[in-house]
Amino acid sequence: MSLRFLTSGESHGPAIMGILEGFPARVQISIESINRELSRRQKGYGAGPRMKIEKDTVSILGGVMAGLSTGGPITVLIENKDHEKWEGKSIASMTVPRPGHADLTGAVKYGYPDLRMTLERASARETVARVAIGAICRNFLSHFGIVVSGYVVEIGGLTANLDDIPHHERGSLAEKNDIRCPDQHAAQKIQQRIQKIIEEKDTLGGVIEVCVIGLPAGLGSHVHWDRKIEARLGAALLGIQAIKGVEFGPAFENAKKRGTEVQDPIKLDGESIIRGSNFAGGIEGGITNGEPLIVRAAMKPIATTLTPQASIDLATGEEVPTQYHRSDFCPVPRAVPILEAVAAIVLADALIEKLGGDSLKEMEPRFHALRKMRLSELPVDDLEMVWWP
Repeated sequence: MSLRFLTSGESHGPAIMGILEGFPARVQISIESINRELSRRQKGYGAGPRMKIEKDTVSILGGVMAGLSTGGPITVLIENKDHEKWEGKSIASMTVPRPGHADLTGAVKYGYPDLRMTLERASARETVARVAIGAICRNFLSHFGIVVSGYVVEIGGLTANLDDIPHHERGSLAEKNDIRCPDQHAAQKIQQRIQKIIEEKDTLGGVIEVCVIGLPAGLGSHVHWDRKIEARLGAALLGIQAIKGVEFGPAFENAKKRGTEVQDPIKLDGESIIRGSNFAGGIEGGITNGEPLIVRAAMKPIATTLTPQASIDLATGEEVPTQYHRSDFCPVPRAVPILEAVAAIVLADALIEKLGGDSLKEMEPRFHALRKMRLSELPVDDLEMVWWP
C-alpha cells in the first residue's frame, strides 16, 4: 500500500482530523475544492437537523506549502460547530443501546461504562475527514483524466432507470436534484417516499453506484487476495457506516444467469482490444481492464428511528424502549460523496503503486507510457516453453 490515512475525533468533540501519508509531491491542493466536497456531503433530501448546524470547512495543518503538496503527511482538520453545546457540560449517561448501532457491541468489546463512548466515535460524522482526504485524491486522479462520480440508483424499493443515460453523464445529472439520482422522474417519486417515511417516523436505505471513467488497465493484481482491486475497494466501502453490501457491475443479477450470458466478448477495433459489454464492472481477475469501473453499495435503513425500538437499560437490567438521538431519515443521498471519496482514495493508492515515483512530475510520463489495450503492446509470442525444469 502506497497511501495510508487515519482519522481521529468524536462526533461532538472539538474537531475531526485526518492524516494522509504517502501522497506525492507537487500536486496542487485547493482548499476550495475540498470545501466543495464537504458541502456536498451535507446536502441531500432526508438529512437530519444537524446539517443545519454544521457548516464544514477544512483547515490544512501540514503537508502543503504554497498550495502544493510536499510529499510529507497531509493533515486536515474540520471543526465541529456543535461542540460548543457540549464543552464543559455534564451530560446524562447513555445506558440504553440502540439496535443496529455499535452501542452494545462497543460496550462488550471495550467495557465502556457509558455507551456514548461508542456512539461518539462510531458516528458517521467521522466521514467528514474521509471526504476531505478523498477530495485531495480525486484532484490527483483528475491530472490523469480519471473521473469519479456517484449517484443514487435505488431508495426504499424505488429504482432509477439508467439504461438510456450514458455513464459519463450520470454524475452531473444526479447533482441537479437533492436525491442525487440521474433519473429525474425516479427522483421525484423517491422524494415523495422519503417524505412519507419522515411522517411515519421511520428511515429508508438504498443503493448507490459509483462509476470511474478513465482508469488505465492494469491496476490491482491477481497474485494475492488482498491486492485484488475489488477486494481493496470492497473493504473500503464496507468500512463506511451503514454500508452492508457491495457488488461490481450487476454481480447479483449475473449470479442468476448462465456463464455465456454474462461475459464481455473480446473484440478488435483496428489495433485496439475492445469489449462489447461491461458485465465485469471494469475488473477482471482483480485487475482493471480499461472499461468504466462500476461498483454499487447497499446502505441499510439507518438504525436511529423516531419510533422507539425494544432494548434494555444496561444499568438497571429493565426492558425499555430506545430514546431518539438526532439523525437522518434517509442518509443515502448524503452518502454519495462519501462513497466517491473512499473510492478515490483506494484508486489513487493503486495508481501511485503502479506508477511509482515521489512527485507528480515523475508520474505523468510513466502514466502515458503504461501498456494499453493494443495488440502491438502485448508481448505474446506463441513460442513453446519449458515451464518447470
